[in-house]
Amino acid sequence: MLEFDPIELELFKNIFVSISEEMGAVLGRTSLSPNIKERKDFSCALFNQKGETFAQGSHIPVHLGAMPLSVQACLKAISFEEDDIVVLNDPYRGGTHLPDITCISPVFIRKKPVFFVANRAHHSDVGGMTPGSMPLATEIYQEGLIIPPLKLVKRGKLNNYLLNFILANVRTPDERKGDLLAQIAANNKGKQRLEEIIKKYGLKKILDYTHLIQLYAERILREAIKDIPDGIYAFTDYLDDDGIRDKPIKIDVKLIVKKDEALIDFSSSSPQVEGSVNANFAVTYSAVLYVFRSLIKEDIPFNTGLMKPLKIKAPLGSILNARPPAATAGGNVETSQRIVDVLLGALSHAIPEKIPAASSGTMNNVAFGGYDPARQRTFAYYETIGGGMGGSYDSPGLSGVHTHMTNSLNTPLEALENYLPLKIRRYCLRRGSGGEGRNKGGEGIIREYEFLVPTKATIISERRKFPPFGAQGGKNAKKGKNTLLSKGKKIALNSKVNINVAPGDVLRVETPGGGGYGQKK
Repeated sequence: MLEFDPIELELFKNIFVSISEEMGAVLGRTSLSPNIKERKDFSCALFNQKGETFAQGSHIPVHLGAMPLSVQACLKAISFEEDDIVVLNDPYRGGTHLPDITCISPVFIRKKPVFFVANRAHHSDVGGMTPGSMPLATEIYQEGLIIPPLKLVKRGKLNNYLLNFILANVRTPDERKGDLLAQIAANNKGKQRLEEIIKKYGLKKILDYTHLIQLYAERILREAIKDIPDGIYAFTDYLDDDGIRDKPIKIDVKLIVKKDEALIDFSSSSPQVEGSVNANFAVTYSAVLYVFRSLIKEDIPFNTGLMKPLKIKAPLGSILNARPPAATAGGNVETSQRIVDVLLGALSHAIPEKIPAASSGTMNNVAFGGYDPARQRTFAYYETIGGGMGGSYDSPGLSGVHTHMTNSLNTPLEALENYLPLKIRRYCLRRGSGGEGRNKGGEGIIREYEFLVPTKATIISERRKFPPFGAQGGKNAKKGKNTLLSKGKKIALNSKVNINVAPGDVLRVETPGGGGYGQKK
């Protein structure tokens, strides 16, 4: 164990995090799309020369836990040179789903790469069957353009051939170009800041503290695991369906806790499915990391050190470790949420006062696009809608928020209506959707989109058949509901649909609440 000054450790932790946060500020301010600029659907992090995280911003959990696997995949595939930026989105090389594009930059010192900076941003279209690139697909090739590790910038010069190839395969090329250039700017800022602190404090000290921060995170998590009684804890929950077959999909966990380590065994979960709710191992890894990080009260850095006390068992070919070419668009956004639910459900048997009831359990994904004659351009858009947070031992759940694996913001109605040919007819809390209990679950949301031009729309949602569960005697929350209002008719929609809508049609999404905690007195 290296000797260190605890005050310096805290200082360097905050320096590293501030670099990630500044990268995020640059990306958010310079991007073009509402999804990145307004919703902040992006993440930034710093990595050592092995591709292990040592610092990250307060961004999207499902991105951040998976990004080390992308960096490591690039290290195997690419020979980095100074001022390169590598781009990829392949879910089978550490990506999450195709709309999430990752940019990775090396930081060279004395002609050797000693660090990497990276960011991942959700692009609202990367081609594929439907606008927004979140289709009800049966193989990954239908979901959009697959980008293996390639140099978008080579020795400081933009690779226009690659950029033009990407832009030729998307519905909104100008927006995609602006967002990719914003990602490049964010990485350049992160690289600049790392070079500044290396110059100020010396490479040896920076290397020492990047390692110490990982060891510190590992030690704190081991202490948290020790507080869980040794034993075997199990929990099972279900996804509604895969969008192709109307059949529930089992997500099952057996959690084995022994001293300061835990085995997370998903072996009894369903095999991979035909539809797009398959998760790759990077997503499963990310969800497990998130849950165990949430057990720690201290404000510790989120980094690769947290995985050292954890072992994940997810058989290849299962819903949580799918083989290519399985479709994965919904696995990142929906299956990741259910992984969190079953892990928290298992932990509720061991440490009931620390584990809340289930939150809404879905990101309520809405994607759509078409042609806007007023602006004479195609459009494509994607967003997620919040729901209710589960009640806990100490407090009721919050209402109308994003929970667990998503951490994005609300898109302001003014920005949405200014950018797209639609109106938001209604946006409010869904009263009565939270589960009753000593501490009530939070309320879901009602959001209604009125389309002004012919549009293709996709919904990928969950908790329409299986409600968010209560805890310790609390009641379940209300299930979500999707409805199309067309020509005076109310048409009930499944949890996952591709539909064509006409001008004047209204799409209503009612999101689930959170489960209640404890018996109501």
